[in-house]
Amino acid sequence: MNALQALLLGIIQGLTEFLPVSSSGHLEIGHALLNIKEENNLLFVLDVHVATVLSTIVVFRKDIGTLCRDLFKFEKNESTIYVAKLLFSSIPIVIVGLLFKEEIESFFTGNLFFVGCMLLLTACLLTLTTFVKGSGKEITFPKAFLIGIAQTCAVLPGISRSGATIATGLLLKAKKEDIARFSFLMVLIPILGAAVIDIYHGEFNSAQVDSIPLIVGFFGAFISGLLACSLMIKIVKRGKLIYFAIYCALIGLIAIFAA
Repeated sequence: MNALQALLLGIIQGLTEFLPVSSSGHLEIGHALLNIKEENNLLFVLDVHVATVLSTIVVFRKDIGTLCRDLFKFEKNESTIYVAKLLFSSIPIVIVGLLFKEEIESFFTGNLFFVGCMLLLTACLLTLTTFVKGSGKEITFPKAFLIGIAQTCAVLPGISRSGATIATGLLLKAKKEDIARFSFLMVLIPILGAAVIDIYHGEFNSAQVDSIPLIVGFFGAFISGLLACSLMIKIVKRGKLIYFAIYCALIGLIAIFAA
């Protein structure tokens, strides 16, 4: 992988992590288009994911600061309940990630037909949100768990994590601004947790990626992630997800016919 390829993949990761079009699916398509055959690219994947996590922290720094400050008061308050909901939503993906890690990795083999089908599924889910009438309900613990299940389904390449979680929240009639915030904050726990576990177990010792592509990919993902995260918050408030549904359908069909 050279620096230009790393930059393109980093930008793809940053944009598609927050826009409801599936970052994993686009990375699989990107690898195919750029003819990247490297098998040991786990370090690069971790690199760009950490970059998008950092962009999330920057965008929501005030919210995260408030949550942390209230959390360390060691008393029951609005922030501790919110953090508890975030943790509760992470239970499904933690279980699946720990028990079925090898099975999940088997889907990331450049199978464009599978990616295309999952993108079509994402398109259908986003389309359903256009039929939702009314919102404004609180994200309760049961709803947080259901949103967590949606996030777990998004481990499959082609199913958008942000699309699945935001669409599920909208279908549950949660407040638009609340579900966008919850969706972006809930991803911090599994990604950081997975990164720590993989580093602890030495999963990246055999990864062969030069430092320059890592640095270029990181900044590409971080900067594009900042723009996409801020943009997506505005889009969710306006409820205009149908355009992303059309995009996912088109890219999904192209991937299927190109397979």
